[in-house]
Amino acid sequence: MNEYQLTASIVLYKNDDLVKQAIESFLKTTLKVKLYLVDNSPTRELQTKLAAYIKDKRIEYIFNGANIGFGAGHNVAIKKIIETSAYHLVLNPDVSFDAAILPELLHYMQAHNNVGVVMPKVLYPDNSVQYLAKLLPRPFDFFVIRFLPFAFKKSQDVFRLKQSGYNKIMNVPFLSGCFLIFNTGALKKAGLFDEKIFMYTEDIDIVRRIISSSYKSVFYPYAHIYHHHERKSFKNLKVFGIYLKSALYYFNKWGWFFDAERRKINRLTLDQLKQS
Repeated sequence: MNEYQLTASIVLYKNDDLVKQAIESFLKTTLKVKLYLVDNSPTRELQTKLAAYIKDKRIEYIFNGANIGFGAGHNVAIKKIIETSAYHLVLNPDVSFDAAILPELLHYMQAHNNVGVVMPKVLYPDNSVQYLAKLLPRPFDFFVIRFLPFAFKKSQDVFRLKQSGYNKIMNVPFLSGCFLIFNTGALKKAGLFDEKIFMYTEDIDIVRRIISSSYKSVFYPYAHIYHHHERKSFKNLKVFGIYLKSALYYFNKWGWFFDAERRKINRLTLDQLKQS
């Protein structure tokens, strides 16, 4: 029997006050929940800053004392709940949402046991859409978007599935790690985040493994969240290096130009969109 209806984890690292919105959004519910704050910061400064929240019995603060990475940080929490929670939310610290979102997404997942992971529609604070439901990336997609964001617009639109209108439920092979609700049964089968990926491609990797484990990964447009999406890899040379390293690891793991499974999954995704 599951102890919680939904658990969640936020990985912290020297965060500003935006994280308070994420915490408040998650706790604003009547569901039986638990939230893990996994702190990768070098000091306990955030523990003091968030002391009023940590007093809540629904929150457990974990101090790692080192930046072990995004996926590894979430794994710390997931390992604690994988036997006691049917669903787990991986939540970014720069996200906020209304109280109705969690029950709606949980209801959808409970009604569809073959769904391993769900992402809602993601909006910028000005209500414009973030196109974060994508095909599996080819090296071309991954690097052109980063280095030539205004080039090959048609190809990039296809990669981001813009032709769908982002107004229908879709089976999508690449969902953003800013807000993902996992069926923990799918995680048991597919495995947790790959801790060799420090940051940036861990979401592509884990969603792809869930698909390979015969579960669906779903974009659900009838609920939405707000994501500030700072795109730090554009602004910081060190972070950009981490981005490149994770991309190299991902393509070395799954294949660069000869990835038959990627072609099959992407073709199936596009065919289903044409038929819907």
